[in-house]
Parts: sequence; structure tokens; C-alpha cells
Amino acid sequence: MARRRGERREPGGAGVAPQTLRIDRFLWQTRFFRSRALSARFVAAGRVRVNARRIVRPAAPVRVGDVLTFPLGPRVRVIRVLALPERRGPAAEARRHYEDLAEGEREAPPRIC
Repeated sequence: MARRRGERREPGGAGVAPQTLRIDRFLWQTRFFRSRALSARFVAAGRVRVNARRIVRPAAPVRVGDVLTFPLGPRVRVIRVLALPERRGPAAEARRHYEDLAEGEREAPPRIC
């Protein structure tokens, strides 16, 4: 069976889930970006950190347990990779592949003193 673009050949043959995935592909498959090209440009601009290290290569690997930090919209997203997706599925399926660590840090309403 042919490998998909971005996957690495793993010992054990077919049926074995990949242990790494390109960061641009992960961000696209988990629906943070509408297209893989947008995801790749975002990473190439140096706007993503993996385990506190700035990443500028869209082909940089992401592994289960990695913590990704990046600005998206009005807030900074901090997520932990729980699993590597095999496809770009529906949003509910995509959310099962990461944990939002900044969930409790939502913007608080302004204080009136």
C-alpha cells in the first residue's frame, strides 16, 4: 500500500498508526485551518511553538503528548496532542485528537469598579 504524503514508513507494515505527523497536516486535520496551504504558511511564518520551541518548518513532526501554542483569532491556543488523526473528519472527531489547555483562561468580562 502506498504511503500518504507526509507519513513516514514505520516498522511493522500496514495497519500501524504513524507515530509522527507533519505539523501543517495536524493543524489542518484538526480543523484549526480551512486549508493545508493556510496551515503551512502560518507555521512557516513562525507563529507556532511545539513544546515551547518556535517552529518554522511545516514538515516539523508532531507527536502524541506535544504541547502546541499558537495565536488564533483573539486568543492564544494551547493544546496537547492526544492522538494523531488519520483523516480530516467532522469537527467532533477532530476535537478528540487534542485537549485545550487554555480552556479555563477564557476572557473574563471587564471589571467595573
